Amino acid sequence: MNKSILNAAQNYERDMVKFLRDMISIPSESCNEEKVVLRIKEEMEKTGFDEIVIDGMGNILGRIGSGKKIIAMDAHIDTVGVGNIEQWNHDPYDGKFENGTVYGLGASDQEGGMASMVYGGKLIKDLKLESDYTLYVVGSVQEEDCDGLCWQYIVNEEKLRPDCVVITEPTGLNVYRGQRGRMEITASVAGRSAHGSAPERGINAVYLMSRMVLEIEKLNLRLKEDAFLGKGSITVSQIISKSPSLCAVPSSSSIHIDRSLTAGEDMESALAEIEDAAVRAGVEADIKIPEYSKPSYKGKVYPAKAYFPTWILDENHPLLAAASAARSDIMGSGGEIGKWTFSTNGVATMGMLGIPTVGFGPGEEKYAHTVDDQVPAGHLVKAAAFYAAFPGHYLRVVDGA
Repeated sequence: MNKSILNAAQNYERDMVKFLRDMISIPSESCNEEKVVLRIKEEMEKTGFDEIVIDGMGNILGRIGSGKKIIAMDAHIDTVGVGNIEQWNHDPYDGKFENGTVYGLGASDQEGGMASMVYGGKLIKDLKLESDYTLYVVGSVQEEDCDGLCWQYIVNEEKLRPDCVVITEPTGLNVYRGQRGRMEITASVAGRSAHGSAPERGINAVYLMSRMVLEIEKLNLRLKEDAFLGKGSITVSQIISKSPSLCAVPSSSSIHIDRSLTAGEDMESALAEIEDAAVRAGVEADIKIPEYSKPSYKGKVYPAKAYFPTWILDENHPLLAAASAARSDIMGSGGEIGKWTFSTNGVATMGMLGIPTVGFGPGEEKYAHTVDDQVPAGHLVKAAAFYAAFPGHYLRVVDGA
């Protein structure tokens, strides 16, 4: 167990807590992250990063070193909305620090990861842990709106392609190696309007769509299960109809479908299942994958289909061995190799782009998107130590350095 890195990290607990509380206090929902990005830039400057860049989409990338191997660590710094503020036990924008825990919107999802990454970088500098690698600490935008969009942009447009990526979403300080994918699907059917007093003269689009909805409900029971990732799932999350008036037969109806994809399921197989549901229902449906095209806070529109592939890092992959070794180095034996229930930017880095990706982050997944969002200060410390130790372990495992 490496006491020197962990002890050094403990010296920065107060700094990490303050930095995290500052980020929490800045509202930063998707497409409105500019102010929190500037706060992160300030902290990167303070902690001595070699270079800090805000790219054309608005992601912030802090660089340490200029070695051969390119390592990226990612934390999305946008948040979901507050929801019903009356349900919060703590002010979501206060970042209250109480009994060793920071509370507030984004604490675990995912600004805690950013606080630890920045101070992981400072530890690398302090302890002279630089080697033949280049580390990019990335604060990515618009993840809550469109998982992985930021990394599609970084790799395809900014031409930065890391050799590996560490996703710092909450893992309870365990190492994670994958997640189910997800996609959004829309389906619409056409009817024929008629006066509500004589519905037999028309074709009710809601009745047509209801048959398809019932088939989708049945489909959920038939979806396959993977031993590691678990079962895929599908649900209708919205239904809309259009009619000339409230006393008329609706002429069209559409649904929005949320689909979680397990191993072996992809865009084509999921679409085929919805097409089959329409056939079983005896309706003709127009089935599509919607496109995300909201501008970033910098005004950049980078369209992408709402498809986020499943990904799993092989249990014998050198990256997993490096992450596990780094965890043991900082925390001793124990821990587990797990997976996320929700989706992460790994859908792009590994799912779309094939870049080996692993997860390690402070906080517990169960607090993400809840009114109890929180992260223990002790997690921030251990995560920072992990991020400082990881590059060296990665070089040793991959290159034998």
